[in-house]
Amino acid sequence: MKRNQSGFTLIEIAIVLVIIGLLLGGVLKGQELINSAKVKNLAADFKNVPLYIYGYQDKFKALPGDDTLAATHVSGVAATTPAGTTGNGLINGEWNSNTYTHESMMFWQHARLAGLVAGQTASPTANFTSDQDPYIPQNAVGGRVGIESGSTMPPIANLKGSYIVCSSHILGKFAKQLDTTMDDGVPSTGSIMVTNDTTGSTTARASSDAAITNATSVDDATLYTVCMGV
Repeated sequence: MKRNQSGFTLIEIAIVLVIIGLLLGGVLKGQELINSAKVKNLAADFKNVPLYIYGYQDKFKALPGDDTLAATHVSGVAATTPAGTTGNGLINGEWNSNTYTHESMMFWQHARLAGLVAGQTASPTANFTSDQDPYIPQNAVGGRVGIESGSTMPPIANLKGSYIVCSSHILGKFAKQLDTTMDDGVPSTGSIMVTNDTTGSTTARASSDAAITNATSVDDATLYTVCMGV
């Protein structure tokens, strides 16, 4: 008795393989676009934060966070006057400070009340306990964004700039792309440097962090903090 055997022809198999290839290509391309969008958003933070300074200075001839007359310069919720020295042309306090009266923290309230950036404008009443506090600005990957004045003890050793902008919890693959697209591609030199990830602190900085020595030392799946001198 003759049996009828059925199966796929070479043409049908080829068609299936082509379809699978197209689907995989689409998935990979989609992931590439998502990653590219994240890097662009992360880069936008580094570009936009200095604009908040210049915009505020243009309006009020003072630095946000350092403005002695912030309560009269901006409207809406009453602005908090930072503790310590104000009006000295510096944004005192670390970029990732958890002390709510530091100028680096008041920077965000003053800039928001001036209409330069969106975010919570209510005056903090206690030190922050988490980087996820609604008052603290977040980057595209859930990390923290902050600014401080350049000083003799910057967040990363040898990083120069009148102001230092930092962004945390950034995957190594994104950190390398940021450095390549915005600077020299070397995480230990130039205006952008990469260091091990950090969290907020209520204590003064004891020492500068060390920059990652070279791009090959940056692991794609590890979280880092990226800082830029302005």
